[in-house]
This record gives sequence, C-alpha cells and structure tokens, in this order.
Amino acid sequence: MGRTTRRTAPDGLSIALVSEHASPLAALGGEDAGGQNVHVAQLATELAARGHAVTVYTRRDSAALPATAELCPGVTVRHVPAGPPEAVPKDRLLPFMPQFGAVLEREWAQTPPDVVHSHFWMSGVASLQPAHARGIPFAHTFHALGTVKRRHQGPADTSPADRITWERYVGLACHRTVATCRDEVDELTAMGLPPERISVVPCGVDPDHFTPEGPAAPRTGGRHRLLQLGRLVPRKGAEVSLAALARIPDAELVIAGGPGPEELAGDPDVRRLRAAARAHGVADRVLFTGGVPRDEVPRLLRSADLVLCPADYEPFGIVPLEAMACGVPVVASAVGGQRDTVADPATGRLVPPGDPDALAEAVNALLAAPEERAARGAAGRRRVLTRFRWAAVAAATEEVYREIGCRRPAAPVSGA
Repeated sequence: MGRTTRRTAPDGLSIALVSEHASPLAALGGEDAGGQNVHVAQLATELAARGHAVTVYTRRDSAALPATAELCPGVTVRHVPAGPPEAVPKDRLLPFMPQFGAVLEREWAQTPPDVVHSHFWMSGVASLQPAHARGIPFAHTFHALGTVKRRHQGPADTSPADRITWERYVGLACHRTVATCRDEVDELTAMGLPPERISVVPCGVDPDHFTPEGPAAPRTGGRHRLLQLGRLVPRKGAEVSLAALARIPDAELVIAGGPGPEELAGDPDVRRLRAAARAHGVADRVLFTGGVPRDEVPRLLRSADLVLCPADYEPFGIVPLEAMACGVPVVASAVGGQRDTVADPATGRLVPPGDPDALAEAVNALLAAPEERAARGAAGRRRVLTRFRWAAVAAATEEVYREIGCRRPAAPVSGA
C-alpha cells in the first residue's frame, strides 16, 4: 500500500468517534436511544467548534439512510454497513462487530484519523484492531458497565455472556479510559484497570438550549407537576415514581419517553407502567406523552415543579443536568453519576434507590416550600454553568487526546 496521510482540519485534529448503536442523528426516547446519543452528538459538535474535523461512525440501521450525512459543519456521520439495515437491539449487535471493524480498518488504512474515541463496549471491540493496526491513539468511554448491569439486573440482564470479559480487554488495550463519574472509576479499578490510565470527564449540557427563560408546556388544573423524562426501561425507576405519587397529594406525574404518542397503547413498557399506576390508585394523575422531540424538551422541563430521576442505577444521567440548566430542582437516586451532578441539598435531593417513601418525603418537602424550591433551581443553573457546559467537556476530552499522543497538526504517516 502506498503512502497515506491523515485527514485534519487546517489547525485541528481528525477525530473518529465510534458509536455503534447510538447515532447522534437518532430520535431520543426509544429502547436504545438516550444519553449516549446526546453525548456523542454534543461532543462531536463542540469538538468541531474547536477546529477539529469529526467523523462519527455508527451502524446503518435503516436501508433509507445515506452512506454519510452531515450533523453540523465539521461533523460527518458515517453509516457503517454491519448486519441487517434495520433496527436491532443493542444486546444482539456483537456478532456484527467484526464486520463493523473491517469497514473501519479499510477506511483508516486509506485515511487514518489522528485519534479514535469509541463509545460503549462494542464500539471498543470494533475499534481495537483497526486503531492498533495503524498506531492510532485510542480512547474509550464505556457509558455503562456490564458489571453494574449484571449486579442490578441479575437474570434479567440480556447482555452477551462475554460482555464483561470484552470490557476488561478493551479497558486494558486502549490508551485511556474516559470515565464519566467517580463511581465508574471505582468500578473500573475493581475490574483490574490501572487507575493511571483512567481520566474523569463528565457528560455535559447545552445551557443555551436548556435555559430557565422561554415558554413552558401547558399544565392542567392547579396541581403540582412532577416530570420523569427518558427511556421507559425498568431500571429508570418509573415504578418507584408511581408508588411515590400515591403518597404525594395534589400532584400529577408526566412520564415522557418511549415511542410516539400514536404507538403508546401497544408499547409493553407503557402497558406495564399503566398497570402499576392503576395498582397504586394514581392512574388519573399520570400522563404519558410518548417520545418528545429534542427541541421540545426544554419547554417540558420548564413546566415542571420538580424532575424525578429515581433510577436503580445510572452510569451518568444527562436528564438531571438538563433540568438543572432549566432551573428546575431534581430529586434523584443516589447512584452513579447523579451523585456527582446533583448537589444535595444545594440543587436538589438525593434519595436511596428503590425507596418510594424516601422519594415521596423529599418531593413533599420541596413542594411545600416554593421559595426553597426556587433557590435550589437557581443553584442548579449556576452549577451547570460552572461545571457542566459541553464546551468544557470537549476541552477536557481534547486534553485527553493530547495526553495519549495527538499533536496539532498531524504529520503524514507511511502506509503498510
């Protein structure tokens, strides 16, 4: 093979973000579309704003998708043909990772990026060989760990049997693991990963999109509004919110997420949650909106008195940051990244996971104290502005790239 050169922006790096199941272009709220999609999209956008050329590699899950698409100036999304061009649950994607990796290896043999940053363990599996073959600096973010999922879900965990083995291998083989919170560092070191090769860079939020100013979604009656936003999978804890609602008078609970409104009746998660609402005697105070377009999320957040995030476990959790950016206090379970983002008592409350009594007690106390609620909302906004802007996340991620060997501008490399 002849000489190849790395693609670079005039003053920046050529960055490959690999996100095999979580496309930055996907609609949010589906079974496998959530925080990782937001993270990859926002990180790519901010890195491009810093002068880098970014390509996001994600699996082609529809025959209608083009080979490439532009997310924004400086960010190209590459739809990689790996497996059938249709939706496949992420826990069934591992057999297609060799095909995904072969596409990366062919493309990077011709135009290797300056750095590879894979997201989620299967993206790491796909990226390992092509990154190592070209000597490309390689960072990895897990977003969620099999050890934690297995601990909490037990027999209900549908992950491939060898997920944890692969995660340990990816963590040991990459040049740097980028953890999103302190809890994750503890989990990674318990897996045997060297702490000196772990950096902590949190997820972020766009405080210009998520802001206290602007219109709010309509409310009904004179009730307080509680909001739970995100995927409807059991680990997100909507059942806990429903049980707590039975102990919270004069409040409605809006559950936003899942399929579009026209598909709610047939959705198994919605049916499960509606049955739970009936069992707790709160069905008349629960509203399911279905999936909410990204542009409508701030309006919905601003309509709430409190945002509930009662997950059993949460690798990071972007919803608390979005609520805080909108000046809305958060009541969250004290797990994972939520322990880093929600400052109790300054910006909200942290309660034990799976405890509807504790959740109801915290909610009732805040609903009874509107001035205190407003002060915590304002403090949450300040916390976001000082710690969790995506621009700061991108700058910290860029520093990781520098530490593992990237330089500006990149030098030509010889082909194999």
